[in-house]
Amino acid sequence: MIDLPLSALELALVEAGQSASAALEPLSSVARRVDELGYRRLWFAEHHGSPAIASASPQVLAAHAGAVTSRVRVGSGGVLAPNHAPFALAEQFGTLSALTGGRVDLGVGRGPGALDPEIIRALRRGAEPAQEADYHADLDELLKHLGSDKVLPGGVTVPEPWLLSSSPAGAEVAAERGLPIAFAHHIRPDNTAASLERYREKFRPSKWRSEPYVLLCVETICADSEAEAEYLSGPMNVLKSHLLTGGGGDQPLLTPEDAARYEFAPEIVPQLEQFRAAQAYGERERVQARLAELAKQTGADEIMVTVPVFDAKARIRCYELLKE
Repeated sequence: MIDLPLSALELALVEAGQSASAALEPLSSVARRVDELGYRRLWFAEHHGSPAIASASPQVLAAHAGAVTSRVRVGSGGVLAPNHAPFALAEQFGTLSALTGGRVDLGVGRGPGALDPEIIRALRRGAEPAQEADYHADLDELLKHLGSDKVLPGGVTVPEPWLLSSSPAGAEVAAERGLPIAFAHHIRPDNTAASLERYREKFRPSKWRSEPYVLLCVETICADSEAEAEYLSGPMNVLKSHLLTGGGGDQPLLTPEDAARYEFAPEIVPQLEQFRAAQAYGERERVQARLAELAKQTGADEIMVTVPVFDAKARIRCYELLKE
């Protein structure tokens, strides 16, 4: 077993021929099992207009998970600041904290969570896309509101704020505000080392954290055999190949059976293999060793796994194996 706290990020992936309801309904069972296994956090992402991802409202999903669990911290990984009024976020997560006995994390990111310009405009009620200065202002306003009696009357445990980052610039934003960082190694592994170095170098102690704290999010598929892990990884490999060739992510995941028959463009294969090598795939011992290696390389304080598989039973089995 990995000698660090383990957490989980759920995306509610949608498979071809399935509905968003089919992706969302099993989250109760996933949350309960993650709670039973002793995972520290269970976060939900914010994505919009994606046929492959049903996790559009992390606030709602975190509330649902909080209602069926008793120990695991629930939250967002993350809510995207440009899409929300800071005061409203403080209210929503403060309410969630009150309902769950303070088991709430508020992970904040800066992207729009969508590729479609029309959806981005709709999320911002017709406003222009957010600029860097807007993001900083929104983040600072949100931090100001957290714990304020104007948000909710006293006695509510303040949600713990986190900053999501995939770049050195984002890491510096977290450091300057003394926030714990959730680094998206599962998206930009090429940026991990430089970003975490910048974060630790620029960190300023705050009321949120006295020292740097790094959560490293890793794409992970752990199965009972190497062959099964390979089989389960196929649908996400196909989706990534479309993104790499400029096709966008405008389709649901293929089934593993269909993905196994997919013919990848030869020039894409090395990129997929390079990305995969940076993550953690395989049977239990191999994956646990890889996660331990990443923790040592990066000095991470905590590992978060995101399992890019539609089948909830397979995701639960992955969570179980990592705890053995």
